[in-house]
Amino acid sequence: MPEGTDGYDVVAIGSGFANSFFLKSFLARRPGKLRVLVLERGPMVPHDWQTQHRQNSPIDEETTFRNRTPGKEWRFNIGFGGGSNCWTGHVPRMLPNDFRMASVYGVGRDWPVGYDDLEPFYEEAEAIMAVSGPDSHHPYPKRGPYPQPPHRLSLPDQILQRAQPDRIFALPTVRARVATATRAACCANGVCSICPVDAKFTILNGMADLYADERISLMCEAEAIGIEMSAGRASAVLYRHEKREHRAKADLVLLGANGIFNPALMLRSGLSHPMLGRCLHEQGGFRARVYLDGIDNFQGSSYRSAVNYALYDGPHRRAQAACIIEHSNVARLRPEFGRWRQVMELSATVEDLPDTRSYVAQGANDDKPIVVFQGFSDYHHRGMRAAKAALQRLLAPLAVERIEINAESVPTKAHVQGTTVMGDSPQDSVIDRTLRHHQVRNLFVLGSGCFPTGAPANPTLTICALSLWAAAHA
Repeated sequence: MPEGTDGYDVVAIGSGFANSFFLKSFLARRPGKLRVLVLERGPMVPHDWQTQHRQNSPIDEETTFRNRTPGKEWRFNIGFGGGSNCWTGHVPRMLPNDFRMASVYGVGRDWPVGYDDLEPFYEEAEAIMAVSGPDSHHPYPKRGPYPQPPHRLSLPDQILQRAQPDRIFALPTVRARVATATRAACCANGVCSICPVDAKFTILNGMADLYADERISLMCEAEAIGIEMSAGRASAVLYRHEKREHRAKADLVLLGANGIFNPALMLRSGLSHPMLGRCLHEQGGFRARVYLDGIDNFQGSSYRSAVNYALYDGPHRRAQAACIIEHSNVARLRPEFGRWRQVMELSATVEDLPDTRSYVAQGANDDKPIVVFQGFSDYHHRGMRAAKAALQRLLAPLAVERIEINAESVPTKAHVQGTTVMGDSPQDSVIDRTLRHHQVRNLFVLGSGCFPTGAPANPTLTICALSLWAAAHA
């Protein structure tokens, strides 16, 4: 039986982007006395430990769930700050049409929120993370400048941008262009998953003020194991800490684990819905190595400093997936004398449409979630083929000797999406447009599990904006 019963205004499960950004806004809007408990399954892992051990957490994420499709990897981080520890730090916004795929292109489904709804929250999230981005020209509507100036582009990027100014942009990133009070300037060494100089934004280095708030009690190595329901509301969270089970009563519950553990915990707690756990998806992609003829690379001030939107939005999305391409400022050198730097690497991200046959299910016995992935859609594969075929054309402004495209797709983009889909109708969605559960109105389900579709853009900025949006409606 659970020990003790402490009462809280808010119990938050997870300490990553989703819950941290929600709490930052929520507490600012509620200046009075509140009791907030944050349960983090993983340990507190200082940056020094991560760099010394060359890993983000002592917990291997692959041991926390059962992958029934082992050929497909799912990558995330268990520990305080969640994925902010291991992410690369790219934060482009989604485009307006990403929110209305069904209306504009006749594929997928529309989101219950639009770009205009989220734009002020994009701005707020970018300010919190001190994003470095293009100083004037953007591929999406934007009201104000980025908090930090853009990273310096490499020479190949500059050549491409002059030839294609509406396609090539400085990549928005949380790798600091200018040092802040808690982050060094990016050193452009390309090992961003464990940044050696602590230049990228993390919950550890960027939200210490939030977790220093006396209203928050943070408990690490505390695994949520169930949500108790009473009269149609979430009344308490059950969790395991130091080998004992505990109960925390709650007026408001925030689920901010990830797209695997959020649905698994809901299923384990007796919540059911035809879409709960369904439509597990993420983007796919490929890498290419471009051998340049007489043009040196690596002049940029960050690992990846430019992004190409030529294959992103447009009528082609009716038949094939959109693609976004990042240019690497750091790559393996060429082994030819005098031509060491005449090379650049590309990373392509290609969207996919969710499939209900890919899912997360409740685990038995040891309660580990079961994950099944049906595979990428034909829509995705057509986009992959089109993107590979277009590279020579996209790079025409450069003197290119040859392009080598990796035959294997990337094993994961580390973006778990779609398992707690948001929508206006309780019939075909788990949560509403404010990320509240349709039936359990004091339960917010945060994170990219709410995504109805998976655009090519990295999802983290949209996760943060959605959390700020949800907090404004709490």
